[in-house]
Amino acid sequence: MRGKIGLVVGLGVGYVLGTRAGRARYEQIKEQAQKVWELEPVQKQVGRVKDLAATGALAVPRIAWKGVKKVVQTVSSTEGTPGQKLDAGLESTARAADDVKKAAD
Repeated sequence: MRGKIGLVVGLGVGYVLGTRAGRARYEQIKEQAQKVWELEPVQKQVGRVKDLAATGALAVPRIAWKGVKKVVQTVSSTEGTPGQKLDAGLESTARAADDVKKAAD
């Protein structure tokens, strides 16, 4: 019984000391990460990413996906022969490609 109590007390003391040491190390790592974040080269790249997002370049994949969905809807909802469905799909594809081109420019 005495051994079990000693084990529990030892585990408790180790836990308390370990969490204090762990917290101090965490604070050191956090400080260093903040210093790196504030460096001029890092902030310069952050600015470039913000500029890219503002230009709308990130909208191209969304517009392309909408175009694909429109083509599929057009082909699946068109009544008639397979040739008529193909023609409708080609027209819808051309319109979607124009939308993507406009967004890219």
